[in-house]
Amino acid sequence: MLYAVFMSSAPPPFPKPQEPFDAPQLLQVEQPPDPCLRADAARNRARLLEAAARLIAEHGVAAVTMEAVAAAAQVGKGTVFRRFGDRTGLLRALLDHSDRQLQADFMGGPPPLGPGAPPVDRLRAFGVAVLYRSAERLDLLMAAQPEPTRRFSHPAVLALRTHVLVLLRQILPDADCDLLAQTLMAYLDPALIHHLTRQCGMPMERLEAGWIDLVARVTATEPPDRAPLSPRRR
Repeated sequence: MLYAVFMSSAPPPFPKPQEPFDAPQLLQVEQPPDPCLRADAARNRARLLEAAARLIAEHGVAAVTMEAVAAAAQVGKGTVFRRFGDRTGLLRALLDHSDRQLQADFMGGPPPLGPGAPPVDRLRAFGVAVLYRSAERLDLLMAAQPEPTRRFSHPAVLALRTHVLVLLRQILPDADCDLLAQTLMAYLDPALIHHLTRQCGMPMERLEAGWIDLVARVTATEPPDRAPLSPRRR
């Protein structure tokens, strides 16, 4: 993956917003599985996700319908709806592993994305990681966008915004960090990345430089002499 340089091998915990900064605990990005889930139901879920991943690899995200996934997994369509609710739920489940891995990396991976670097350096690295991770899975991310009333409250989005909020509170303890976190996360929105790269033809390097500049302006800090190299250029 393009952002693999930021990733660690062992997923660590992720902190809850109300806990101290040094007490990490992994946030849930989807509902945890029912402990009473039957073994055959768990196998069906795994089979459905594998079938959906194959359809995307072979035909693109547009080919992933509840009917097509059921047929590819050789189960009834009702099984797909019971496991995931709707197509968006199915696509979000496909993204869940990547979401969890990114959380693990920024909470316990090597610096500057993980702990051990100054918070402003971690904030820069976080945005770069999200930008490139989003760019390489942009079609899936766009198809899995929740409907507008749930878009900003989805657990995966909350997990990323919480991390930005924690860093901002360390950098700017007297600022309205809640609103600043929203501002920064808006720059990393998959729909905006899609518009800028696919419709406006902007290269990822320009988006990366824009993130570095935005962080400097929001945090009232000096930008680095040279912007951190993207995973593509390392």
